[in-house]
Amino acid sequence: MICKSDKRNIVAVDTVRVNGGPPEHAVDFLSVEEPLEIHVEVECGGASLSRTISVTMRTPGHDSDLALGFLFSEGIIFERNDVKGVNTKDCNFVNVVLAGGIKIDTSLVERHSFVNSSCGVCGKKSVSSIVGNRRFHLNSNAAVTRDIISGLPGALRMRQPDFETTGGIHASALFDFDGTLLALREDVGRHNALDKLIGSQFLGGKLPLSENILLLSGRASFELIQKAAGAGIPIVAAVGAPSSLAVELAGDSGMTLLGFVRETRFNIYTGAERILM
Repeated sequence: MICKSDKRNIVAVDTVRVNGGPPEHAVDFLSVEEPLEIHVEVECGGASLSRTISVTMRTPGHDSDLALGFLFSEGIIFERNDVKGVNTKDCNFVNVVLAGGIKIDTSLVERHSFVNSSCGVCGKKSVSSIVGNRRFHLNSNAAVTRDIISGLPGALRMRQPDFETTGGIHASALFDFDGTLLALREDVGRHNALDKLIGSQFLGGKLPLSENILLLSGRASFELIQKAAGAGIPIVAAVGAPSSLAVELAGDSGMTLLGFVRETRFNIYTGAERILM
């Protein structure tokens, strides 16, 4: 268990390296992965009701952000006033105390008795139902230049020391339309990285994120687009490829979705009108 003593969440392991010649003993550096139990508590009729919502595998750090982002993405909480407090018993447990009167729809969370990397799509029936249930409309007036988009990956890499060391951690980063990096979260689970990022903005009362660009360090999956649309993000850029269903959801949501973003090129899959050439 690493907990808070290792702020970078990196562990050294002995390994045997094979590279064409004789095997060599070496030290490799890995990203830490540990379970986090997300628990909610709410006052109801003078009694305190509590429930474990999820156990998810994650990289320790920003656990309160992860819990809040997860609960928001799952439609359990909607605004900052829904949360009375967040506390921890130990480094692998987060308890979110909800404001009195908040009702938990157990049908939304009963599937999360164990969740790996906070999958947000399980049990959802269709793209249309997700679009119809969103609280925020995406900013149709958002616009950004192609040069700003091209500069995002470099700005992200400069703030990812754990990735440079391990090569095994995902990142979600929030930028303004001028390309300024506003917030960054990392995790071995790409869904968790985005939940941490959204949770940090939820805690700061900054939702919806209508004046922001989201950059994903890997591919753009359906679940990530679902979470981004739920937070009101109009432009999502991914270093990797999008899936077919991610493109469909982005299009139906009115989102601009970019893939294969590099220093000099990228593909526009939906919402090309927001990219100024």
